[in-house]
Amino acid sequence: MTSFTVEPKIEDVQAHPDTRGIPIDHVGICDLRYPIVVLEPDGRRQETIARLGMSVSLPHHFKGTHMSRFVEVLNEHRGEITMRTMPRLLRDLKERLEAVRAKIEVEFPYFVEKTAPVSGARGLMDYTCRFIGEADGDTDDFVLGVEIPVASLCPCSKAISDYGAHSQRGAVTIRVRSSLGSDGKPQLIWIEELIDLAEGSASAPVYPILKRSDERHVTMQAYDNPRFVEDILRNAAMALMADTRIAWFSLHVENHESIHNHNAFATIEWARPTTTLTSA
Repeated sequence: MTSFTVEPKIEDVQAHPDTRGIPIDHVGICDLRYPIVVLEPDGRRQETIARLGMSVSLPHHFKGTHMSRFVEVLNEHRGEITMRTMPRLLRDLKERLEAVRAKIEVEFPYFVEKTAPVSGARGLMDYTCRFIGEADGDTDDFVLGVEIPVASLCPCSKAISDYGAHSQRGAVTIRVRSSLGSDGKPQLIWIEELIDLAEGSASAPVYPILKRSDERHVTMQAYDNPRFVEDILRNAAMALMADTRIAWFSLHVENHESIHNHNAFATIEWARPTTTLTSA
């Protein structure tokens, strides 16, 4: 005689009603490390490790959300993660967790091969990047963020010193939203484009490998292009404003001062007038 084991019914505690009448803006998981694939401009796909946060809104009458479902949805989207694929992931999150709003934040290192200016020595440079996607009702929002290390040389130090001028390494953090193209979809902006823009706004780029000839070149390049933190910010802002693909941006520039016991920073946020921001 064959015996069967009957699985006990497991209570769904999260689905219990809550009587406190307080909705929650975002509830979910964070600090999840996960392999992702990012598309490069030449069509290649770069594999990297991301740190993710995923959340949904929770109505006042639900006691809790189902945390395991976040990872289940993510597992179904293990391929490329970009502004083109993020809306599908967000819609699946909303559907699976019965939520009106969903959000995902992805932070990851992205590697670009850079060539030294004189010797031609090549090396990989890493940049901290972020994808921030949110779906609220029928509207999708996507923000691309990149943190770019740069070199800056102080114009004041150059003007008042008998010998040389002090320089430092800084960081330009750019976040952008795309305008919609003629096809109604957000226009593509590459990570590499934001890197080039930030480096061109500073005194000199930062490289992974420098030989003596390269170091001489970069040092003199910075000396010929002194920049306050305000100069770097304004240069980058002008370039972003001139790019019609960009509907909104925020900029934060910080210099890690070499002769002061503090850092210097400047920040700005801007939105293009009469431009419709990214939507589904």
